[in-house]
Amino acid sequence: MAEVSVKQVSKNYGDAAVIHCIDVDIADGEFVVLVGPSGCGKSTLLRMIAGLEEITSGDVTIGDRRVNNLSPSERDIAMVFQSYALFPHLSVRDNVAFGLKIASLPKGEIDAKVTEASEILGLEKLLDRKPRELSGGQQQRVAIGRAIVRKPAVFLFDEPLSNLDAALRVQMRIELVKLHASLDATMIYVTHDQVEAMTMANRIVVLRDGEVEQFDTPVHLYDRPANVFVAGFIGSPKMNFFQAKPKSDSTVLIADKVEQTISDVQSTKMTSKMTLGIRPEHISYSHDAGDWQGTITVEEQLGSDAFLYVDVPELGQLTVRAVGERSFGRGDTIFLSFDPERCHLFDAHDQRIN
Repeated sequence: MAEVSVKQVSKNYGDAAVIHCIDVDIADGEFVVLVGPSGCGKSTLLRMIAGLEEITSGDVTIGDRRVNNLSPSERDIAMVFQSYALFPHLSVRDNVAFGLKIASLPKGEIDAKVTEASEILGLEKLLDRKPRELSGGQQQRVAIGRAIVRKPAVFLFDEPLSNLDAALRVQMRIELVKLHASLDATMIYVTHDQVEAMTMANRIVVLRDGEVEQFDTPVHLYDRPANVFVAGFIGSPKMNFFQAKPKSDSTVLIADKVEQTISDVQSTKMTSKMTLGIRPEHISYSHDAGDWQGTITVEEQLGSDAFLYVDVPELGQLTVRAVGERSFGRGDTIFLSFDPERCHLFDAHDQRIN
């Protein structure tokens, strides 16, 4: 396997710049996910690493080789796309073996590699079937098997699960994480689904408008988002945000009404206008008392959790995550308070300051 380094990489289509001087270093054997909203440049970046898009400026290295001018076949990568791209007239066995046959490997070696990949992916009983006889998840495993047999330096995945239903996506996420562990391979994975990113990655690159907003572990992205965009993009339901202004060294005033203590913040870092963020699970709730009073407008009951959408006159609508909650429903009055240890504070430029 190999490390991947992206140094000051940019991509222009004519006068339109879609990737802006990106720097990303991916360690050997790491599972890195590129995530962001539609149009942020994540697939374009992946395709530049693969050699399917020309780099306008900057360098991409795989291992110790600069690969800017190498064709995809010379980069020692394997790519799995959103579409399975299986040959409908070939069996699973022949689909998996196709690239090896093109490379003119001996039949015995091809058979051994196909057997190994099929055992890893649970395809042993499907080898003689045609793609039309397979489910979507089975077809995706065949496409992954075709990549595995080549034993590339780097695996690239471009939204490979987006065509699957919700239950199958969860199952395939687990299978891909197990696959990464068994192969100890370098994997770069593109998705627009932040839940996919959080559950699969060693580290996540959060992209917006062709720029890296933050490159960090899932836990650090969740607990210490670098700015308002990352804080709002990572997490489901999304973080609640409110306008705030300084009150004292470690206290802010929310909605000109409630003083809120903020952990680990210095008054010198505060600006005249700020944004306070708090995740739905870090809001405490009560029938009796709290800093804010609101009315529940929508209750989403999930069994283990309930998402309460609360209208607070001074703040607007906010979301509360209530674990195992059964005592609140639509139309009820609820009292809320924010956990001071879990409040996030951002300055006038939307950058984290605590």
